[in-house]
Amino acid sequence: MTTTAGGAVHAEGGSRRDFLYVATGVAGAIGTALAVWPLIDQMNPAQDVLALASTEVDLSPIVEGQSITVVWRGKPVFIRHRTADEIATAQGDKVEELRDPQSDAERAPRAEWLVLVGVCTHLGCIPLGQKSTDPRGDWGGWFCPCHGSHYDVSGRIRKGPAPRNLEVPPYEYLDDTRIKIG
Repeated sequence: MTTTAGGAVHAEGGSRRDFLYVATGVAGAIGTALAVWPLIDQMNPAQDVLALASTEVDLSPIVEGQSITVVWRGKPVFIRHRTADEIATAQGDKVEELRDPQSDAERAPRAEWLVLVGVCTHLGCIPLGQKSTDPRGDWGGWFCPCHGSHYDVSGRIRKGPAPRNLEVPPYEYLDDTRIKIG
């Protein structure tokens, strides 16, 4: 122990000045963290955006052969209750001949329901084919009139400049008549 000129006793190796430097540094770091936290926290998604992360859809009012469009994450999602003929056509195609080879079973786990993000994979247009009066292209699915992409009844690209099939969003069946997208 040492005694200073003022008579204060200090432990060896440290002084009051060292303690004040450390205490000031810690207080400054805590103050900076408290000041910066609101700036960092405001970058998190808002509650309304988080609410759009998933969408539940009741399938019971959709009759066979009908298509509906719902919105998920700001994108249109096509849901089609396919007919037996559409299912047979989609399952009968030779997958190895497709530009983006995917079987119908990979795209529609329950064959009667097809769920697709309704955005053309060429330049992001919205293909026609949801309404019964819309042109559906050469394969009876969807047709993008902007650049001429044709999709079949499984949403697979068959003709035109689109490089990939229409995307299948992540979804799950909550029960026999409801799905959750996202």
